[in-house]
Amino acid sequence: MQVDINNLAGGAMAERINRELNKVAENVLDPNTKAEAVRTVTISIKIKPNEARQIGQTDIEVKSSLAPAKGVPTQFVFDFDREGNAVLKELNLSNDRDQMALNDAGDVVDGTGTSPSGKVVGMFK
Repeated sequence: MQVDINNLAGGAMAERINRELNKVAENVLDPNTKAEAVRTVTISIKIKPNEARQIGQTDIEVKSSLAPAKGVPTQFVFDFDREGNAVLKELNLSNDRDQMALNDAGDVVDGTGTSPSGKVVGMFK
């Protein structure tokens, strides 16, 4: 007894395997996923024979399990606004010259650590 997997279900099984393998390849090459994460292609063939055991209804399923996208790290600063409502803003510590921050002395500085010129209204707009 032999079953030609390439021709099983009119070639649909081989087509679905290739589709899922392409998804795996795209996921592996995506820089937003962990390179070392394991990806899986699962082939399930379910066979339910009839009472006479002469014919079996068959369902073939091919699916992939991919690596999820990496998380995007950031930080939030929490405070209260003038009305006492809780607010949050993203704390961006990149070298963005326009990003205002507080240095260790408590002075307002830009992303390069330099005191900004002009009037600083407040941290929250």
